[in-house]
Amino acid sequence: MLVLNVLRNNTAEVKRKLAIKQFKQPELVDRIIALDDDRKKFQAEFDGTQAKVNAASKEIGRLMGQGKKEEAETQKGLVAEWKAALEPLKENMARVERELQDALVLLPNLPADKVPEGKTPEENIVVREGGAKPGLHAGALPHWDLIKRYDLVDFETGAKITGSGFPLYKGRGAKLQRAMIQYFLDYNTAAGYTEYIPPFMVNEASAFATGQLPDKEGQMYHATEDNFFLIPTAEVPVTNIYRDTILKPDELPLKMTAYSPCFRREAGSFGKDVRGLNRVHQFEKVEIIQIVEADKSHAALDEMVEHVEKLLQTLELPYRILLLCGGDMGFTSAITYDFEVYSAAQERWLEVSSVSNFESYQTNRLKCRYKDGEGKMQLAHSLNGSSLALPRIYAALLENNQRENGIVLPKVLHPYFNGSKID
Repeated sequence: MLVLNVLRNNTAEVKRKLAIKQFKQPELVDRIIALDDDRKKFQAEFDGTQAKVNAASKEIGRLMGQGKKEEAETQKGLVAEWKAALEPLKENMARVERELQDALVLLPNLPADKVPEGKTPEENIVVREGGAKPGLHAGALPHWDLIKRYDLVDFETGAKITGSGFPLYKGRGAKLQRAMIQYFLDYNTAAGYTEYIPPFMVNEASAFATGQLPDKEGQMYHATEDNFFLIPTAEVPVTNIYRDTILKPDELPLKMTAYSPCFRREAGSFGKDVRGLNRVHQFEKVEIIQIVEADKSHAALDEMVEHVEKLLQTLELPYRILLLCGGDMGFTSAITYDFEVYSAAQERWLEVSSVSNFESYQTNRLKCRYKDGEGKMQLAHSLNGSSLALPRIYAALLENNQRENGIVLPKVLHPYFNGSKID
């Protein structure tokens, strides 16, 4: 959620940056400022009237003590009138505050200065590429056929148990999934991230704090009776550890990692790009999260991008890093780098990680603050990234490493899989 003073003091610049994100309601900024003016006006009237009540109440006591009963009664009449006027002021203040908050949450985060203009994914900027695209043997298969050949994932039984998009991993397929999860966690903790196993459902306050509500309500599975939401990413519960928290400078940066299943409805997804593991409703992911001092968040972002890049290098996968343009960025992000790996059998790039700096957008909702070196209260900055999302990594590993007689796994996974090959 954007800070009101930023909207008020930099209105033209805010509108310019919202346009980069393809936000179509710039007039909402003016409405928010007008509502804030109304709120301040009602607050001033309320405070002024309450001050008169307090002063008159003291005066009544003084007059009664001096035996000036008639004057005291006059003051009592005024107090009654002023108290009666307080109630509609309170109601107006509450109404305007609700309208103000409802309007504020409709504004996306402002893009950082580095974010390029653009409307579509085709306008994202390729920052760099790494690794070599493999040459596959004649008759190489896409991962959904490899999965059947080696009996790794059962989509049909998963659909019977739950529905389409809920894969059932089995045997060596489950073992490979577990091996990657353990490796990713070990890689992150070796870099100083503290591991968490969070709840896989969150309440409405948690979903609001990280920006899933109201923006992504339709993409989350909702347990309506308890008003809990199945998490779309571990970012949500882990970041909320520090909701309503004042941190000390020596506690920062906070570096956290967590494995979780992730649940996304992905309404409207169809076609060849969602075959196999390309797009599913339940998948596994290892996440990294940082909460840092405001002036250090962009350095932390660079560090996280490098961290994910090195992880992909250890998996020996061809990859590229994209700086997202304003129109392709998430609602809550100030700047995002996407990582894609090349799927040789599909001959296309698959997104496997997004690393984002939210600056103070999430922490303003979280009320996550710290005291700076001068003792002033500041909003912390939050960041997160996938390290890594499993389904498309799984798909690319199978496709890129297939041989005529099996699938050769990258060396770094051998001790975790307790083997080097699937045949």
